Amino acid sequence: MSGISLPKHPGASSESVARRMSSARRRDTGPEVLLRRELHRRGRRFRVVYPVPGNKRRTIDIAFTRQRLAVFVDGCFWHRCPIHGTHPKANALWWDAKLGANMARDAETDALLSAAGWTVLRIWEHISAGAAADLVEDALHIGPCGD
Repeated sequence: MSGISLPKHPGASSESVARRMSSARRRDTGPEVLLRRELHRRGRRFRVVYPVPGNKRRTIDIAFTRQRLAVFVDGCFWHRCPIHGTHPKANALWWDAKLGANMARDAETDALLSAAGWTVLRIWEHISAGAAADLVEDALHIGPCGD
């Protein structure tokens, strides 16, 4: 798997864009940390940056290994949120290919995990930590009150 390739990056459209993109976090983003704190507050224990079975170069944001639940907190820009996703005007063709490749990689990762018996939960970054934790609780088949 993983035949996803991109054309050569054309370079940033401005110095400020270059600084902003190079400082973007790949892990421990604000929404991820808030969700982890809320889950921990609720007594949930989990693994962070856990390798995807079948592709050790990819990782699960929040993994419940016993229940085989993989939780990803997807950024609205990077994963093309239908509500908040934007389409850059500068280098538009490259960005279209890049964001399309991200979506293809997500689908491939979901398929790898499903084939290994995992449940995959993708949560958009704009979902509040409390609502996201409720979704995780539902996926774990236990209500937020522990019933």
